[in-house]
Amino acid sequence: MLPTKKPSSIVYWLGNNLYLNITNQCSNNCYYCFRKYKNGIDGFDLKLHREPSPKEVVQQLQRVLNRKNWNEIVFCGFGEPMERLNCILEVTGWIKKHFAKVVRIDTNGQGYLLNPRREVIRELKEAGVDKISVGLNAHNEATYVYVCKPKLKNAFENVLKFIENASEEFSTELTTITIPEVNIPEVREMARKMGAAFRIREYIPCFW
Repeated sequence: MLPTKKPSSIVYWLGNNLYLNITNQCSNNCYYCFRKYKNGIDGFDLKLHREPSPKEVVQQLQRVLNRKNWNEIVFCGFGEPMERLNCILEVTGWIKKHFAKVVRIDTNGQGYLLNPRREVIRELKEAGVDKISVGLNAHNEATYVYVCKPKLKNAFENVLKFIENASEEFSTELTTITIPEVNIPEVREMARKMGAAFRIREYIPCFW
């Protein structure tokens, strides 16, 4: 008998936060990316066989929302959530209608490039998103191209614009990981100038 294939996790949890894994698509190909070396985290398989519909995300949420008093519900998985803006908007609207929970998006900040001709910040605000966390992981364009390997042109410039605009509407933070290429003090200063909080994420090599 063939072994049963482990189902992919659309909803998973770490600590007191719930996470929504809505896509495996990403507009970057960062050399350090965790998904290059692992299929998931803490027993959750985050390699999606297909992208879930907003209805499926909500159904999975309903199964676990009452397990504990979660602090935040976070769009963050094995892909870039802003690849699926409509899904974010629909699911966030449902969360805000039925549960008083903080909604956060962990993103690479390329929302404008991924959703051209849309008022991304306004749409997220109207849906009820509370927080935006942008992983920049570079202090200049050359470093960004080398480290993150963006698939879209002018990505670094657009990420900075997104952070600056998001800081005017949301509780926004800029994060970076501790890799040798990044000048962390410079990134911290960039965050200050754009009105965003700053957080360092420890880089854990995945070669095991």
